[in-house]
Amino acid sequence: MADELKWYVAHTYSGYENTVAVSIQQAVENRNMHDLIAEVSIPLETVTEITDNGPKTVERKVFPGYVLVKMIMTDETWHLVRNIRGVTGFVGSGNKAIPLTEEEIAALGVEKREVVVGYAVGDSVKITDGALASFIGTVEELDTERGKVRVVVSMFGRETPVELELDQVETI
Repeated sequence: MADELKWYVAHTYSGYENTVAVSIQQAVENRNMHDLIAEVSIPLETVTEITDNGPKTVERKVFPGYVLVKMIMTDETWHLVRNIRGVTGFVGSGNKAIPLTEEEIAALGVEKREVVVGYAVGDSVKITDGALASFIGTVEELDTERGKVRVVVSMFGRETPVELELDQVETI
């Protein structure tokens, strides 16, 4: 079994996501299992619907029928979540729940990671990774939400903007 917190996906009856999430949180509270089950999440998106009465902003479930649970997978936690009314099982193969990968978690936006960079717009930076490794350039734009930085690099006598990941550049 795993010994660190990972995100798992519990499949629920459609429309029972909120009930299941609350039930899991109550079961964790009652059994004092905060160290094993840390968080329960239902990914939501904000959508503007156009109705007869004009535009209306609503929150809609990104994945109806699924609840995300951050936990350490043990027999005890598996049984706790699996036996909540409305849960039909975990996403995985057979009875084996498969955790989400770091890429999937980032794509879902479940965990917000605060990115702190040591450079700002106008700073000179060195590219550390990729096809342009060791090139020197100037930061033109920072987009921490997307994890991107645009650097202007001088190649063959021309200024060329290049979009890179935040961790592909470092200050000089």
